[in-house]
Amino acid sequence: MEEKPIAKGKVAVEEEEYEDRDDDDGAQLGNGGVILVLFETPTGFALFSYDGIKLLRPHALMHPVWLKDFQAFEDKASALSLDTGVSEQLAGMIRRFICPGQTLAVGKQEYVTIIQSNLGIKCLWNAEVMELMWGLNNLKEHLVPDGKSELSKEDCLPMCEGMKFTLNKYGFGDLKPEMVTRSIIEATGLLYETDYHVRKHGESMRYAGKHLKKISGINAEDWDLLKLATAIMMLCYPNGEYKLVGNLPELFGDDYSKLVDDAPKYKGIFRKLSCLRAYAEMVRSRRIRSKAARRLDSLVTAAERIYDELGSTSAARSDQTRVTLHCSYYARLHLHALVFDADIKSVW
Repeated sequence: MEEKPIAKGKVAVEEEEYEDRDDDDGAQLGNGGVILVLFETPTGFALFSYDGIKLLRPHALMHPVWLKDFQAFEDKASALSLDTGVSEQLAGMIRRFICPGQTLAVGKQEYVTIIQSNLGIKCLWNAEVMELMWGLNNLKEHLVPDGKSELSKEDCLPMCEGMKFTLNKYGFGDLKPEMVTRSIIEATGLLYETDYHVRKHGESMRYAGKHLKKISGINAEDWDLLKLATAIMMLCYPNGEYKLVGNLPELFGDDYSKLVDDAPKYKGIFRKLSCLRAYAEMVRSRRIRSKAARRLDSLVTAAERIYDELGSTSAARSDQTRVTLHCSYYARLHLHALVFDADIKSVW
């Protein structure tokens, strides 16, 4: 039976399918995936704008939010309850900023019923939303006018799953939740984001590995994604049009000569510009990840040292404000350098 030819442009098609999934998620959430978040504080409510599509990522961590409004309520208990519904003040606040078809994320399951029945606005409450609320609670000092009020134990603990997943991955799984500061959250989020910008190309790159096996007999199943992307770039630009990272003969060993000799056989199989964009994003993300990991290590070391100096007794834990203030002092120094060195805007 005759073998079917390898489909051309498949790597780029896989990438486009990934983008289509984001479009589907955006349609599901409405307003292009940008959601409104109703965040409750001790004295009132705040509304934030947030990229809801990022909530759907595995082990998602908090991403940048934009404060739209904050209002204090004299009788906050009756502003949103099963007995009284939604107060006029809160309803006006929500209606002012909600867009047609936009989803409102809320921090309690009963709020979904109350708001949907009283205002007819689609609401979202799930585990991913609670991860976001955890981040807002821990950063509210910097986000809302009354955010300096002390966090309750329920607000701080337990640490969100996305945070734990990333800290465990990088060897910081023993970090106590009460040691977490704003800058540790941000540095951990940067690590997650850089990993994501490499991992999102995994499906298309693994498909490309099948081309290598079929045409050149190279088994790339165990290759790191960046190594695989580098091989694809060698095939897309065999004349060295773009400088590639690393010592290529050392990186590929015996497979290096095969990639060089077989490059003409791959003509037309890959979309060169799509591969170039993916490779550039992966290289940039890996470089930033390396810096972010070093910064996180220094932040965690400072937090652990200060925590140990204060002691781990119940009396010391009750003085959590002192721990947070000391940690934030060291953390902000490190984060300033991190932002300057890494150019976060190119990744987020």
